[in-house]
Amino acid sequence: MHTGDFFEAPQATAPDARPRKGKSVGARLRDFSRVAFSTSLSTSTSRIRLVAIAFLGLYAIIGGRLVYLGFKPDPANLRRAAAEAVAASRPDLLDRNGEILATDVKTMSVFAEPRRLIDKDEATELLTAALPQVDAKELRERLGSKKGFVWVKREVTPHQRDEVFHLGLPGVGLLAENKRVYPNGPLGAHVLGFANIDNAGIAGIEKYIDGQGLADLHGAGFSLARDDLQPIALSLDVKATHALRDEVVKGVEHFKAKAGASVIMDVNTGEIVAMASYPDYDPNSPPDVRDANLINRLNVGVYEMGSTFKALTIAMALDSGKVNLNTHLDARSALTFGRFKIHDYHAQNRALSVTEVFTYSSNVGTARMALGQGVEKHKAFLRKMGQLTRMRTELPESAEPIVPKNWGELNTMTIAFGHGLAVAPLQAMMAVGALMNGGYLITPTFLKRNEEEARKDAPRVIKPETSEAMRFLMRRNAEIGTAKKVDVPGYFVGGKTGTAEKVVNGHYAKNRLFTTFMAVAPADKPKYLFMTLMDEPQGLPETGGYATAAYNSGTVTGKIIERVGPMLDLQPRFDPPKEPFPLLARMGFGYVNQPASGGGGH
Repeated sequence: MHTGDFFEAPQATAPDARPRKGKSVGARLRDFSRVAFSTSLSTSTSRIRLVAIAFLGLYAIIGGRLVYLGFKPDPANLRRAAAEAVAASRPDLLDRNGEILATDVKTMSVFAEPRRLIDKDEATELLTAALPQVDAKELRERLGSKKGFVWVKREVTPHQRDEVFHLGLPGVGLLAENKRVYPNGPLGAHVLGFANIDNAGIAGIEKYIDGQGLADLHGAGFSLARDDLQPIALSLDVKATHALRDEVVKGVEHFKAKAGASVIMDVNTGEIVAMASYPDYDPNSPPDVRDANLINRLNVGVYEMGSTFKALTIAMALDSGKVNLNTHLDARSALTFGRFKIHDYHAQNRALSVTEVFTYSSNVGTARMALGQGVEKHKAFLRKMGQLTRMRTELPESAEPIVPKNWGELNTMTIAFGHGLAVAPLQAMMAVGALMNGGYLITPTFLKRNEEEARKDAPRVIKPETSEAMRFLMRRNAEIGTAKKVDVPGYFVGGKTGTAEKVVNGHYAKNRLFTTFMAVAPADKPKYLFMTLMDEPQGLPETGGYATAAYNSGTVTGKIIERVGPMLDLQPRFDPPKEPFPLLARMGFGYVNQPASGGGGH
């Protein structure tokens, strides 16, 4: 028998091929156990190497996962926090000619996610080094909170942005957001208002926009880019506003006034074409809203308007039909009522026609006209002219008139010439505008609109012939009366002065005046109404020590008309119109252009 051959063949050929290929899982585990757990010295090196590799792999997996989780943000939470924190877009504000008054620019802000910070003290130290304006103590408190999102600093400079970026701090990042900018600085500040750091409107037109639904859209989560929002055209003319503000600032400084303001209104549309109240502010650096010295004196302040109110009283009397321009009133002496006496500043000590009452600014004659109407009719007329209730415009800021609680005959007499009733100057301007435009009471607007839109809801408050009579009186006053300072050649201007003593501690202070001047141009076909006011102007040697309206507010108004007339397409006419007041001519009241003479400054 070939015994050797039988036993050698399997050992030479089979053990390395078939057994490996056909081993079961259990057999393989037993083989691994013998190697891994054997105490034989021959297998110890392999066993240690195998275990080390296994543990290294495990630690590598865990470490990699931790690093991944540490750097990976929570997309949903971060997006939500960023959406709530980043300033929303706002529409551009344009002047009536398309010039930009307010717009958004992109700026970077630094934020942190406290829960992701590894070393909060180190982060505080590095961030305050890159952002020196940030208070270290406050920042450490914010970073130590359990919030998912906190601001480190809003609106950083490009250099600061780069420094923060290169810090590479986990949990600290940069977000692009919108910043509201006002390219013209303080120009039109009281109209535009301003937006806060979150781009929410705080005052003026900016606040009005939010009130029209923009804030609701942002609050509901609508992400609106600036390109998605239509620009808003305001009624302001930026060039005319610049010229007007410049003259107001010069006037306040020259006459040493506490404050001053001026406004130009289109009497046919109610559009405010230019406005400035000084002192003002730069909306790029929002002021303290509690600073009463920075209020818009045209819309928020309420004042006794002085003799400019005489225009309303005379219009009331003319419109009633009880008097005409030639009706005479007794102004021979002071008007006595109980222990009170009403005097004329430029007393003529004779009977005066209605025209003369206006040109001499007679308190006595005006009071008699109001008494002739009676208390109730007087109140009804002023209510119809919008003087007894708060005037509402697009500007959220407005003031309630101060109306006498117990309105008797004495109140009617003093209110007739502008004392005893305090209103916002823009409110009084609205009423005088109705006297100039044919009799339509048009609420002022700061948005661009046409005449048809303006008259849609504007009631007629006086007859057309009454309006023409008032334009005639305004023009006559600029020729021979108290408004001569505003008779700018070529513009056929009409005007009225107003000087009121301010109430201090319940008493009128003779040395603290509030002066107003209103002017219409041109008086025959009115387009613009101008108003200037000065708060506590001082008398100067050049004015003979007088501080009444004609010498300060009137002078400033004249300079404004002369300067902005060409900007507003007011074409000078150096030959007076042949028949400027045709309705009066048909009624027998002729007009003859007269050289300036007489008059005064009240």
